[in-house]
Amino acid sequence: MSALNPRPTLHGRGAGIQPDNPYLSTQQVDDFEQVEGDEEFFAALGRPPTVYLDDDSQSIVATNDSPDVGFNYSVNPYRGCQHGCSYCYARPGHEYLGLSAGVDFETKILVKRRAPELFREFLARPKWRPEPIAFSGVTDCYQPIERELRLTRGCLEVAAECRQPITVITKNALATRDIDLLAPLAAHHAVRVALSITSLDSQLARVMEPRTSAPAARLRALAELSAAGIETTVMVAPVIPGLNDSEIPAILEAAQAAGARYADFVLLRLPTTVAEVFLDWLHRHRPDQASKVESLVRASRDGKLYRSNWRERQRGKGALADQIEQTFRVFAKRYKLDGKARRLNCDAFRPPHGSGGQLSLF
Repeated sequence: MSALNPRPTLHGRGAGIQPDNPYLSTQQVDDFEQVEGDEEFFAALGRPPTVYLDDDSQSIVATNDSPDVGFNYSVNPYRGCQHGCSYCYARPGHEYLGLSAGVDFETKILVKRRAPELFREFLARPKWRPEPIAFSGVTDCYQPIERELRLTRGCLEVAAECRQPITVITKNALATRDIDLLAPLAAHHAVRVALSITSLDSQLARVMEPRTSAPAARLRALAELSAAGIETTVMVAPVIPGLNDSEIPAILEAAQAAGARYADFVLLRLPTTVAEVFLDWLHRHRPDQASKVESLVRASRDGKLYRSNWRERQRGKGALADQIEQTFRVFAKRYKLDGKARRLNCDAFRPPHGSGGQLSLF
């Protein structure tokens, strides 16, 4: 907190600001003149509570037609994410709900309480032709509230019953809780789990991804999942030039030792208001590196903070981006993580009973 910016640093949050929502005609502006010196008020501002709101969506499976995303269907039991990753590309999704991509994204979590029921209804549709479904395409399906609400687990119970092929990507070691559901799917080659590991530096991870599992816990999760016969991938995502790109070899080595079979990476993506949130985080937590990191991000994005062109958005462009990709490829090959994953098996699928237990006539 300073005279210029009286709002205190938020504890346990990746975002420190509330960027204006470009879809709203009016914006909220803080005015602290009347509360100057009120320490209790400012202390409360520094610890915003997490609020859970019911999401009454009538469908749970989203479709995707982006040519550089490796799935056509995804399930997201939650909107917003408690993990609070400062760089999360999904933040602008909250703006469509009338909220902010900043603090709101990690403190106002929308919960789809009917997710398992809706997933069952989707898979029971006669026109469904099974293909892999991703958990989750946007926010993390194993964020902390999942420990209590168990919505992801409920959906996995349906998937296991139907032998519906799925992929999972998460930063949370809670995925090991569901090995009892994932292992039967693995027996049909119908599941693959990816752990996203951005850094092995626990101090960096704690401020950049404040409510994710620690790097060591994610590696243990890789090992436990792999030992249970579940095919695993490590995602070095995002790679942030000048901040964690030097860790690529070490992350791949550690992941291979933990049993990962494959590896991939994504370059830092800063669409729209995500750039504001990340740069604010960078100047607060890594002030000595901020100018260098921003310069290198621009060097990998043709002078901009972000370019949304298909495929280029995942890998970047230019000499630096090429160097990062080459480094990744060399070490992925060294640690035997460069193979191409087999397509998941869809032949074992069997439709579920409807949510009311009614059997199909056909």
